[in-house]
Amino acid sequence: MTSFARRAERVQPSAIREFLSLAGDPRITSFAGGYPDPTLFPMADLHAIYDGLLSAGNASALQYTASEGLPELRALVAARLTADGMPCGADDVLITQGGQQGLDLTAKLFVDAGDVIVAERPTFLGALIAFNPCEPDYRSVPMDEEGMDTDALEEVLRTTERVKLVYTVPDFQNPTGRTMSLARRQRLVELAEEYDVVVLEDTPYRELRYEGERLPTIKSLDTTGRVVHLGSFSKILAPGLRLGWALATPEVREKLALLKLAADTQNGTLNMRAAAAYLAGYDIEAHIAGMLPTYRHQRDLMLATMQEHFPAGTTWTRAEGGLFTWVSFPERLDVAAFQRDTLIPRAGIIIVPGAPFFADHPEGNHARMSYSGVPDERLVAGVRSMGELLRQALA
Repeated sequence: MTSFARRAERVQPSAIREFLSLAGDPRITSFAGGYPDPTLFPMADLHAIYDGLLSAGNASALQYTASEGLPELRALVAARLTADGMPCGADDVLITQGGQQGLDLTAKLFVDAGDVIVAERPTFLGALIAFNPCEPDYRSVPMDEEGMDTDALEEVLRTTERVKLVYTVPDFQNPTGRTMSLARRQRLVELAEEYDVVVLEDTPYRELRYEGERLPTIKSLDTTGRVVHLGSFSKILAPGLRLGWALATPEVREKLALLKLAADTQNGTLNMRAAAAYLAGYDIEAHIAGMLPTYRHQRDLMLATMQEHFPAGTTWTRAEGGLFTWVSFPERLDVAAFQRDTLIPRAGIIIVPGAPFFADHPEGNHARMSYSGVPDERLVAGVRSMGELLRQALA
């Protein structure tokens, strides 16, 4: 009998991955994944870049490089972060395997078994998956239209021992799509300083804003170095590159780099060279701007179709960016059971039931729905069919 480490008890399958295994079936309409629209990938540009990198005499593109990440890429990322109000240099940046590795490494660095992580209610499921092997306890803080309720956060910090991290997705939060207001960002930094906790700011959707005012990052408001800022190329370039970054104080960044060295030595040199070549030779800001009308259209189409076909008593969020809406149904509806017994077999539709997004005290009457990457006709037909089945289930 294999005797697993205690931390393995907290390693559970992802509710998202469970359903995404169905997404390859052409009969299935998927509103489940947080996948960017693949029609928006800069395929021709990347094709040209990889052709150049794999040419004769360029073997260094396939060689080892620094564990912290390719120096050129770190410098280019640092320049973009500086332009976003976070002055830094290449030595302040760690290149990670997407944003997910940043979550994993930060938890390993700061969290011992029994320490407390404070998260939004609901929060990103992938973060919980990354944090769980560290055996934390969780406290949830409710959200409203301004994001995390910082008054409730203050009460948690005042009454809870061993809080190490406050985790937040401040821009177009996964799963709700909500954005934290400037006043609450400022208050979060004040509370972190007062109660001596680290803020982990996760920003994979930050640049996918298609309406409203761009807000400063939490890291840009940090004057004492207690905010760890994570970002990713997954939504602005391509997720298959598996490239993200962490920005932190030199002490924290160095320790994160040592943990990364232990985990995987480095990111793939070829993909880092490709990303650096793209940033240096192409206009990524124009590329991002070109994506936004598509996502805005997809959001508007999904919400308008829900408004027409979903039953009374159902509500949803209207994000100013990102890829998601958070749908809340009457409390008597068990969304996981509805999907398993009705939505998949009768309509061929998959969503993500909301319960796994709660760090504690899960609620089963919510769902995360993504509007990205589904053709218009299929999106409308899927939402309409889902509405009909919801009316029957709730009758």
